[in-house]
Amino acid sequence: MENLSYLALSFVSGIGPIHARQLIATFGNAEAVFKEPARALEKIPGIGPALASEIKQKNIWGRAEKELEFIERNHIRCFFLTDEDYPYRLKECPDAPLVFYYKGTADLNAKRILSIVGTRKATEYGRMLTEQLVQGIARKFPDTLIISGLAYGIDVCAHRNALACHLPTVGVLAHGLDQIYPPSHRSTAIEMLRNGGLLTDFPSQTNPDRPNFLKRNRIIAGLSEATIVVESGEKGGSLVTAELAISYSRDVYAFPGRTTDHHSKGCNNLIRKNQAGLITSADDLTDCLKWYSSQDTPKNSRQTEMFFASTPEQEKVLQLLGSEGDMHINLIALRLSIPIQQLSTLLFELEMNGSVKSIPGNVYRLND
Repeated sequence: MENLSYLALSFVSGIGPIHARQLIATFGNAEAVFKEPARALEKIPGIGPALASEIKQKNIWGRAEKELEFIERNHIRCFFLTDEDYPYRLKECPDAPLVFYYKGTADLNAKRILSIVGTRKATEYGRMLTEQLVQGIARKFPDTLIISGLAYGIDVCAHRNALACHLPTVGVLAHGLDQIYPPSHRSTAIEMLRNGGLLTDFPSQTNPDRPNFLKRNRIIAGLSEATIVVESGEKGGSLVTAELAISYSRDVYAFPGRTTDHHSKGCNNLIRKNQAGLITSADDLTDCLKWYSSQDTPKNSRQTEMFFASTPEQEKVLQLLGSEGDMHINLIALRLSIPIQQLSTLLFELEMNGSVKSIPGNVYRLND
């Protein structure tokens, strides 16, 4: 019943991710929202009589039941915002979908996730950059998950190169999982189901209408640690994805092009406005992200060790992160019985010497 309630809430006209999150925070869960009288719903900021009336519509339950049958018949996984394993990077975004549908094998909470996007009218230069980028990442970090939109151009180039390099890759769709658009990418999509997956927040029988592509870009940006724009004109969906990533406090990187290249104007503008870091290779990217493989020695690591000897308190933090993985600052404080103010200072010192890295949401992890 609870899953059906979340599906039903996602079908309420006018209730988007932000309103849905507000309703659930107020009443506890989706099932409780539907049990509330209209007058109680109206009091929630932003809801009012019109939306309260929509929540009380009976037809949404029929749609929800039909969708539940579809996902069960096709072995599709539904992620609900309240699920413990809902992708934590995406959950940090204020407009994260209440429900999304996923079919595949990739771990959406993988340690390393990158989004690679760009123009649909990719040039030979853009395709070459994409191939070299993915190959370079695969050589050093073969567990990296590559996210893109399965569209023409840079998107499908990123997916196909990821598959060729045996990297998991997930396509975020602008329609339901009952179809593939464009149809010419069907064979790639099927291969992705075996090493990666397909994901959407649109239910079945949703067509790939133009506004849906812009809406799905928030998921491409939100799922990943960083977004890389390979090639883009002065306007385009990949720039929207970059803007969304910036709004989520995620890293954005772009490859530069010649000033006369139309398909590089968007990238050059991102770099010129200091909205994206300039990269020319996979090594540039991994250095910026402070990703280090077991074969690498971080630059100036000896000097770092000389000037930043760990204190016993810092060692406790490092040992905990080493054994538990990514942790929220509040949980670290609880586990080590260290006051938040003192712990904040310790973590800042560890960030300065390169031992730990902060990620959005006050979460910390060891630097590799």
